[in-house]
Amino acid sequence: MSDTLTPDVIGRRVEVNGEHATVRFAGVVPPVAGPWLGVEWDNPERGKHDGSHEGTVYFKCRHPTGGSFVRPNKVNFGTDFLTAIKNRYVLEDGPEEDRKEQIVTLGNKPVETVGFDSLMKQQSQLSKLQEVSLRNCAVSCAGEKGGVAEACPNIRRVDLSKNLLSSWDEVIHIADQLRHLEVLNLSENKLKFPSGSALTGTFSALKVLVLNQTGITWAEVLRCAAWCPGLEELYLESNNIVISERPTDVLQTVKLLDLSSNQLIDENQLYLIAHLPRLEQLILSDIGISSIHFPDAGIGCKTSMFPSLQYLVVNDNQISQWSFFNELDKLPSLRALSCLRNPLTKEDKEANMTRQLIIASIGQLKTLNKCEILPKERRTAELDYRKAFGNEWKQAGGHQDPDKNRLSEEFLRAHPRYQFLCLKYGAPEDWELKTQQPFMLKNQLLTLKIKYPDQLDQKVLEKQLPDTSNQLMGMSPLWSICSRILSSDLLR
Repeated sequence: MSDTLTPDVIGRRVEVNGEHATVRFAGVVPPVAGPWLGVEWDNPERGKHDGSHEGTVYFKCRHPTGGSFVRPNKVNFGTDFLTAIKNRYVLEDGPEEDRKEQIVTLGNKPVETVGFDSLMKQQSQLSKLQEVSLRNCAVSCAGEKGGVAEACPNIRRVDLSKNLLSSWDEVIHIADQLRHLEVLNLSENKLKFPSGSALTGTFSALKVLVLNQTGITWAEVLRCAAWCPGLEELYLESNNIVISERPTDVLQTVKLLDLSSNQLIDENQLYLIAHLPRLEQLILSDIGISSIHFPDAGIGCKTSMFPSLQYLVVNDNQISQWSFFNELDKLPSLRALSCLRNPLTKEDKEANMTRQLIIASIGQLKTLNKCEILPKERRTAELDYRKAFGNEWKQAGGHQDPDKNRLSEEFLRAHPRYQFLCLKYGAPEDWELKTQQPFMLKNQLLTLKIKYPDQLDQKVLEKQLPDTSNQLMGMSPLWSICSRILSSDLLR
């Protein structure tokens, strides 16, 4: 860019030596002569100050080292959408083909053309494009009006992440020319909202919208969603979002919602999106959540919240209580769960036991951490759970006769599926609940007490014998040992 500055540069997105920034000031900075641009860097470590110089505040930054002054000729203000497409997707012809002459007829007159084949080839290449990736291509605007619609009418999927788009107006100018647009990725762009609100039809075919790391607020999300009546997937990762209001007339068609790495979201905010009718997948990784409750559903009942939710992702959170998984059993449609890298699910020697407990806690689960739960694994997990907490169940008032069950409220809250497992497999018998001794020699011995009936004054003798009767058929080995003892000096 030249050193000549125009008033509209304020707020523009720019690139300087590969780093992205937003222009916050344009003018002179005494005592140094000449024009300067004051920029706020996306990466605050790239800057030197907060927009001040020698006591004068020229602009403000969110970070004390987020600002710098740069010369206009060092700044890249980007290129238009169509030029970026041509630079990436149009195949260059050799010099011989560029010089090839061709006679075409315009009206009644023959006209000699040079490079006509090359132009037709370029137009053919662009018109066939359906998927376009322009990530980090310094796209800043739509370009000449109507140019995109004429050259690339069939585009359906566009990746415009990490570009220099500074407002939704420019995005709208592009989308207006792409009537078949279904997927749009605008991640890592800082977009101001348009002055007008009437955008009906602009994103009428859009199904997938990606707005990761754009700084968008929840109020802006709802406003944006109003432009997309058929939206099915919405990605909002890393935006410091606070869910401040319940979506009423928008997001009603959304099937997938990604709110990962928005650390300000808490359990109460999730209630505001709990009644989206078609939401099937909810991604809540790395939001810091540790608990969840569905107050409308009692023990053993299903909640009315998240009625269509089939797949929940809660990786990299602070889940440390089993009550979290007990609550998930209340979700009526939940079939798949991913909960990796939580305090309760860390990869250690007890990882398999943790998996079994989760399976037993959520009855309708079919997939856990992307691994299918087969019927045999579920049966084993539920039977082990039933046995592991059997003594606690008895102490809390459990009984083999269902009519005599008087379970405490505390036990029911801690193990809401236990009663169901008793109905499914039968209540645990006393012999199942005996504590198994460690496999040591002293625990594998039988105690034999010997007393002569005709010698009442003789002390009762006790001898420790190997429990071979549990390993061999019949009782003959044990009696053989007893016989040898009785005939030996061991009784003396």
